[in-house]
Amino acid sequence: MKFSLWPGNDRAPADLLDEVRAADAAGWHGVWLADHYMPNTADATPARGDTYECWGLLPALAAVTERVRVGTLVSPTTVHHPALLAKRAATIDRLSGGRMVLGLGAGWQVNEHHAYGIELPPPGKRVGRFEEAITIVRAMLSQDSVTFQGEFFQVTDAPCDPKPVQAPLPLLVGTRGPRMLRITARHADEWNTWGTPEQAGPMRGALVEACETVGRDPATMRTCVNAFIDLDGSAPPNGRATLTGPAAAVADQIGRYAELGFDEFILPDWNLGKDAGRRADKLARIKAEVFDQLPA
Repeated sequence: MKFSLWPGNDRAPADLLDEVRAADAAGWHGVWLADHYMPNTADATPARGDTYECWGLLPALAAVTERVRVGTLVSPTTVHHPALLAKRAATIDRLSGGRMVLGLGAGWQVNEHHAYGIELPPPGKRVGRFEEAITIVRAMLSQDSVTFQGEFFQVTDAPCDPKPVQAPLPLLVGTRGPRMLRITARHADEWNTWGTPEQAGPMRGALVEACETVGRDPATMRTCVNAFIDLDGSAPPNGRATLTGPAAAVADQIGRYAELGFDEFILPDWNLGKDAGRRADKLARIKAEVFDQLPA
């Protein structure tokens, strides 16, 4: 199983790049960034708080690292035009020497759409828009030029040159709905979800069913899962999946993900404190006491 890091977009760029360099040197598999413009709220109310823009940070991450994969968890197709996403991803794949993963989603965070005047369609229309977007992205990353006339997007003889280093450049989708899972099974290389082993297992089972429904071999789909880790039991509750306990107990829980068929565990670091030095110490401890005790 591979182990990757998900830093928050709220810290100063210098601190973020120090953390990413350290992850690269320490042997982490990948570094992921969220693609949001502000903290989330329960309604459409805009929220203040430092939130650096994902696509502004990714080139810097690629430039200061040598081996980690870099990617988005995930870029909403309500916000980004698919042709632009394809061009950005291909460019960063070139910049990184073939380490880019393009994570895509249908869009969900109400307050940022409302504040920036970006339409957030109802779920059915949003999924239809997403299917057109991922179709265009996949085609542009692999074909000489693309013409597509859909309900939501139209491109005409659209090139994406130069092509990415990777063939194909991996597309990841973060989702859990039945229709979105079928779209993922048709078009994506990787799938992502949140959850403890008890939560994530059934969701991965639903993905396997979706693959079988569309005639995709589930073994050809990489799967990854996110959860917080709290070794000391001292982090404040955050409403997200959290693995808590001594290192051996957390290692056992992560081992269960591997038994369920997950290929990658992604650790968000947002609950590890605001101080960069203390956060670095906690990450090093988690890696040494948990991840390094498990089979690669």
